Parts: sequence; C-alpha cells; structure tokens
Amino acid sequence: MTIIAPRPDSTDRGFGELRSGHLGVRLATSPTEIDAVQALRYRIFYEEMGAHPAPDTLAARRDIDVFDPVADHLVVVDHERGTGPEAIVGTYRLIQQDAASSIGGFYSADEYDLSRLIAFPGHLLELGRSCVDPAYRGRAAMQLMWRGLAAYVFRNDIALMFGCASLHGTDPDALATELSYLYYHHLAPPALRPAALPGRYVDMRRVAPEKINPRRAVLTLPPLIKGYLRLGAFIGDGAVIDHQFNTIDVAVIVKTDLVTERYNKHYRREAEGREAEGREGEGS
Repeated sequence: MTIIAPRPDSTDRGFGELRSGHLGVRLATSPTEIDAVQALRYRIFYEEMGAHPAPDTLAARRDIDVFDPVADHLVVVDHERGTGPEAIVGTYRLIQQDAASSIGGFYSADEYDLSRLIAFPGHLLELGRSCVDPAYRGRAAMQLMWRGLAAYVFRNDIALMFGCASLHGTDPDALATELSYLYYHHLAPPALRPAALPGRYVDMRRVAPEKINPRRAVLTLPPLIKGYLRLGAFIGDGAVIDHQFNTIDVAVIVKTDLVTERYNKHYRREAEGREAEGREGEGS
C-alpha cells in the first residue's frame, strides 16, 4: 500500500489517495465523478438488488437524493480502466454532522430515533450507500475501501460512525436467525442505542437465544455487516423494512477508537518505511 499526496482539487476533508496495485481509494472530486457514483449505485441497488425506482430515478438511471450534495463520496478507482468516471468501481457515502445539520438531519433519522447518538460527545459520521461493482467484490477492493474509510475518519477526527446496514429481502421471518443473533449478541449499550421509530419498528427477537448457533449466524450475514462487527460494532433496537430498496435495515454504531488506532499504526509503518528508504538512498 502506498500513500499518494492529495490532488490539487481534493477537499479539506480528503486524505489524498491510497493505492494498492492498480486500485486506488480517495474522495470523488468533481460533479462528473459523483454522477458516476450515482450511476453505479443505480446498477447495484436497482438493477441487481431489486430496488423499486421512482419514475424520475428510472428515467435518469441514477440513484440520487437530497443528501448527495452535502456528502463526501469515497470512491474506489481502477486505474487500468482509465482516469475518468469509467474507473469508479466502488463507493461509500459519508455525511458529517455539520453537513447533515445544513439540510435538517441525517438520512437515518427517517428510520431511527438518533437522539442518543447526537448527544454523544464527539463528531459524528453517517455511513451509507455502500456498493462495489460485481467484478471487484474480492478482498482487494473491499479492504481498500475500509482503509479509505479509516483514513477519512483519522483525518476528520470522527468519534462515532453509524448508519443503516441492509439485509436483502423484506420478510423478517426469513431473516429471523440473523436479526435475533444481532440483537442478542451485539445490542448497543443504552447510551448509544438508537431505536427504530414506533411506526416502523420490527422486533428483532424472532428466535430464542438458545436456538442460535452464533458461528453459523455470522456466516449468513452480509459482508458489510460482518465488516462492521469486526470493528466492534453495536446494533440498534429494532429493524426497519425498506420496501423501496427491497431490504430490512438495522442500525449500526461503531466507536472509532479501534479504527483510528489501526490506521495510526498503519500510517506510522508507512512513514517509517519511507524514512528507511530515504536513509538507504542517502547511503548509496
């Protein structure tokens, strides 16, 4: 992994670009790239996953909402595909607290009571709209996206990340084991526990705890949720059915201590490696 200096058009919140072979991760830097992000999201969410587009969404073949203009858009790019929008093969939408405040609140507030999170002492980051082109869903692209997220969190002094993570389908009983496992094994402590809004609340306790095999339950979870759990994620109280996106959502909360600690160690190793290379060059 190499670290490349920020591009001239990077935002103050950016971290430059991290590279791994021909893949890189950075923030989108132009309206054209954001359009490519929205086109990728449409292909994944609507064409692949079966979300139901509104007429304007279908006509544009873009997944667009009011949060996109205030968000930062993390992108994975394949430099072998070029330098334009065609190179974007993965994305993650990042909404900081000040950006959410500028348009009246976070995206997740439509599904969850976020008052306990908003009261948390520290800067918040909402995660969402994560997707990767099917041809890039191997380890390399996913790891790079996680490292990009860690770099962003480290750069922007984020204390808490949260968002809605999705399980495919809209039948809670078909996902009874997964929902029950998440509730019984990863429920957030009361001070950090968002609850699904009363009109949308779906009880996650659908299987008795003693009937759950935790190891098997984890294997059936979506990769994104498993990735959050590896970071020590907590889960909110109650699931929410999202009929538009053909999913059942759960609230995910991650305190970033572990994320920033891992990134800080990685950054120090990179810096030490560059210093060692410099010393070798001086002695040659």
